[in-house]
Amino acid sequence: MKNKGLAFGISTIIIVAIYFIGSSLYKESVKEDLSFLAQESSEIFMRDYSPRYGEKSAKVFLTEFLDPECESCRKLYPNIKALLKEYKGKVQLVVRYAPFHGNSMTAIKALEAARIQGKYWESLSKLFHYQPLWGDHHHPKIELIYSYLEELGLDMAKLRTDMSSEEIARRIRQDQEDLKTLGVRATPTFFVNGKPLQKFGYSYLRDLIESEVKLQYSND
Repeated sequence: MKNKGLAFGISTIIIVAIYFIGSSLYKESVKEDLSFLAQESSEIFMRDYSPRYGEKSAKVFLTEFLDPECESCRKLYPNIKALLKEYKGKVQLVVRYAPFHGNSMTAIKALEAARIQGKYWESLSKLFHYQPLWGDHHHPKIELIYSYLEELGLDMAKLRTDMSSEEIARRIRQDQEDLKTLGVRATPTFFVNGKPLQKFGYSYLRDLIESEVKLQYSND
């Protein structure tokens, strides 16, 4: 009986060990695959239409798949701005869309329409600021975004018209295709020069950015 128990225990340990080894190898495989994509197919992380913030000469690209209705995206946004300020000239933010929430598609179209009028980043900050009101999960009021965006002096008639443009719809479709290819299932999801953030959290993101900055600017 003791031998059977011992054998069962050893088997359990072996199975658990195999699981963790397999999981580790899988993560490394994914990381390598995405690094390959970053080199060979960099457009999957940064399309020519993607909103970008920071110096054009920056060598480090922080790609964020975000949803304007995502609470975590909102909470982390000030930290992202702080990182861009800390690594000014070296890190550039690239925004990609992951419309996972019920009203996010409308909000994204409004952001892209505001971008046509040169007010993209102000509009993103405004929607994040008021998100608890218009994006409440129990009682969302998406119509409120228009009054908030109007505070920025936007031509609202033009904005509503532009929201229906095929070009904006095409951009959103492309982002949705890319997030599926990259396996993005939650927001926010980050890539730094194509390298995925392995563990979610501000400190982990900062460490990954710092590592890539040192790598890219080691010879400067």
